[in-house]
Amino acid sequence: KDINDRFANHTTRIWKKYDIRPVAFWETVVGTSNTLTYLLAWENLTEREKGNAFASDDEWQKISAETTKNGPIVLKVTNTIMRPTTYSPMQ
Repeated sequence: KDINDRFANHTTRIWKKYDIRPVAFWETVVGTSNTLTYLLAWENLTEREKGNAFASDDEWQKISAETTKNGPIVLKVTNTIMRPTTYSPMQ
C-alpha cells in the first residue's frame, strides 16, 4: 500500500516535471505478491537519462526520505529495456 500511495500522490506528479511518461502500472494478482510493475515510455536510450534528474530532484529526495522513515518500501528494483517486435500492436 505504501508504494502505491507514493506513486499515486508523489512520484507520478514529479515525473511530469521531467517529462517521464508512465504507460501503465500493474499489481500482481497471481504469482509473487507485493510486486508493482510499471512501464515507462522512452523515445530512445538517451531520453532515459531523465530518470537521473528525477532521482536527484530535491522534492523527490524529501518524499523518499519521509516515506521510508519506518523502513524501506522497495526491496528490489529490476530495470529492463525492451524493444517492440515488428508485429507488436504497441510500437
